[in-house]
Amino acid sequence: MTLQDIHKYAQQGEGLTVEFKKKAAYPDKIVREMIALANTEGGVLLIGVDDDGTVSGQRFIEEEVFVMEKAIKDFIFPDLNYEVEVFKLNPKKGVAVFSIPKSANRPHYIKEEKQRRAFIRVKDKTVKASKEVWEILRRGKHPKDMVFTYGDKETVLMQALAEKGVLTLKEYASRAKLPRFLASKTLVRLVLANVLEIIPQEIEDQYRLKE
Repeated sequence: MTLQDIHKYAQQGEGLTVEFKKKAAYPDKIVREMIALANTEGGVLLIGVDDDGTVSGQRFIEEEVFVMEKAIKDFIFPDLNYEVEVFKLNPKKGVAVFSIPKSANRPHYIKEEKQRRAFIRVKDKTVKASKEVWEILRRGKHPKDMVFTYGDKETVLMQALAEKGVLTLKEYASRAKLPRFLASKTLVRLVLANVLEIIPQEIEDQYRLKE
């Protein structure tokens, strides 16, 4: 990583694997971005870069890094693997780059009042992971051959996907006349079996046949 790379990221703008923060204000919120990157495709979080891509830098950038590293340790479970580098723009200001790989320990989460909240990236946004995404991340760490019975509810699903191309959990549960938990279980199982692909969304995830 070099200063030239930082300016390239700034020109490209935020996306699936890139997030900008002007400063480390509200570090308990910023760690959600790190969790989302680790749970999705990995990426970089740059502190000292404005939302519009201006590389403005921050005074006392080492203090910003200290604040973030404490928040990572205090709020993220399980422990997050990352690297951090500081680049000086001038004697007073710098930029910190947190490089976060796609994690083998997914899902990472924040523990809040007996709740575990995981996050993922959807395009350039961080969104809360649905129960289905959480389960796919958790069980997908140890892939194995899935054996399942192809019955009526799977037949309804395939017919619906042939008609519409994509389907939500709500639509599938309604069409197959299934309780939500059973429709969810079926979709997750078929994703893990590489029959379906989940497309995480900000509002409601979509499912389609795996190509």
